[in-house]
Amino acid sequence: MRKITTLLALAALAALFAVTGCSDTDNNPLSPDSADKKGRDARSVDSFYGQRGDIVVANRGSGSISVIGGKSGELRGTYMLPYADGENMPEPMYVNGIARMNKVFVGDRANDRVVVFDSSNYEVIGTVPTGQGVFHQWIDRQGKQLWVNNDIDNTVTVINPDELSVITTIDIPADLVAMGGKPHDVVLDHRGRYGYVTVLGIDGPNDYLLQFDALSYNEMNRQPVGKDPHLAIGTNTDLYVPSQDSGTVLVFDPQSLELLESIDAPGAHGAAVSPNNRFFYTTNLPGGGTDAIFTIKTMDNSLVGQPVATPHPVPHNLALSGGGRMLFVTHSGGMADKVTIYKIHAPTGLPTYWSEVTVGTNPFGIGYVF
Repeated sequence: MRKITTLLALAALAALFAVTGCSDTDNNPLSPDSADKKGRDARSVDSFYGQRGDIVVANRGSGSISVIGGKSGELRGTYMLPYADGENMPEPMYVNGIARMNKVFVGDRANDRVVVFDSSNYEVIGTVPTGQGVFHQWIDRQGKQLWVNNDIDNTVTVINPDELSVITTIDIPADLVAMGGKPHDVVLDHRGRYGYVTVLGIDGPNDYLLQFDALSYNEMNRQPVGKDPHLAIGTNTDLYVPSQDSGTVLVFDPQSLELLESIDAPGAHGAAVSPNNRFFYTTNLPGGGTDAIFTIKTMDNSLVGQPVATPHPVPHNLALSGGGRMLFVTHSGGMADKVTIYKIHAPTGLPTYWSEVTVGTNPFGIGYVF
C-alpha cells in the first residue's frame, strides 16, 4: 500500500511539472495586461524554474522602464517613472529587482530618489530619497540592503528594501574626493557582508576600488585599478573590475582584495556574471559594435573564443536571464533605442546574436528580476 501511495504522489508531481513546462510562456508570452491578471505567482514559478522572469531596462532619455520577457525576448510593457508638477522629468539610471519581494528598484537621477515598482503589475508603490547624483546601484541577493551611489554628493545611500527607508549614508573617503574622485559603480557580495564601490575621476593614472563592511559601513580595503572601472561578482566567484580607459579586466579576491589576474579587454565596460557562476561577460563600449562582448571563464579567468560583435554601437550594460540561456545588452546614446539579445552556447558560454527589442530612448541600466 505504501508503494502505491508513493507512486501516485510521484505521478501527481510529474503532472504538475508537465503543466508548468507546457505553459503558454513558450509560444505565447504574456502581454502586460494578462501578466497583471495572472499576478506575481505565475512569474515567481517561471523565475524559480529559470524559464522566464523579467528583464527590466532603464530608459534614461525617455523617463521610463521597459519590461522584456526573459525567455521570449519580447517587449511586455513600458512604464513611466512618476513625477509631480514642479518635479523634473525622471532620469532612470539603473535597475534591481527581487521577485519574491514583489519589488523593482529604479534610480531616478533627476529627482534624487529610487522609485519602487510592484513586479507583478509595474504599478509604483513608493519612492525612497537618496543623495544628489544617483548613478549605479545594487541589491544583495538576500534583499537586505540596496546601495545607491550619488556622484554629486559623493555618498552612498544604503536603503532597507523591505521597509523602503534609508539605513545610513556612507561618505566617500575625503582623500579620494580631494583628488577629484566620485563614486560610480557598486556591488555587494551575495551574503551581504561586503559592499564594493569604484571611485573614478581621480587625478592620476589610477582610479580606485573600495571595500566596505556592510554592517559597520567602515572602509576595509582599497586598491588602485584602471581608469573608468566597473564591477561584477557572482555568488561564488572572484570580483571582476573592467576598466574601459585602461582596456583591462582586473580580478580580485573578494575578501582580501588581493589582485589575482589582469586580462586584456579593449574598452571593457559593462559587467555581468552568469547565474551558474561559470562565465563573466564585459562589453567593449567604445568599439562601435566590433569585438563588443568578451567572455571569460571564471574557473581559470581565461578568455573564451573570440569577442562577439553587436549590430549596434555603444554596447553598454548586460543582464542574463534566470536560466543563463540568454544575454541582454543595452545600446546607449542620445537617440539609441535598442536592446540586443543573444543565446548562450551552453558548453562554451559564448553568446550568439538572436534578436533585438526597440525600447525607450537611451537604454542605460538593465537588470533581471530574480
